Amino acid sequence: MTKEEIIEKVNPLLAEEFEVEESDITPDAIIKDALELDSLSLVDLVAVIEHTFKVKIPAADLPTVKTFEDLYNYIESHQA
Repeated sequence: MTKEEIIEKVNPLLAEEFEVEESDITPDAIIKDALELDSLSLVDLVAVIEHTFKVKIPAADLPTVKTFEDLYNYIESHQA
C-alpha cells in the first residue's frame, strides 16, 4: 500500500471514528490535539489502526507517532 493510499484510508476512517472534520487531519497536525484524544481514546486509535492495517503498534513506539505524517510513515514502514 502506498503512502497516498494509506492517507486516503486513514483520514476518513479517523474523522468518522473520532467525530472530527476530515479537514482537521493534516500531515503536520498533532494527532492528540486534532482528534481531542485522552489516554483511553489513544487506545481506541491504536486498536483501529492495528485492525485496519494489520500493523502492531507497541506502547514503546507511541511517543514517536505525534503527527499524522508520523502515523502515515509508521504504517507504511511496518506493513506486513
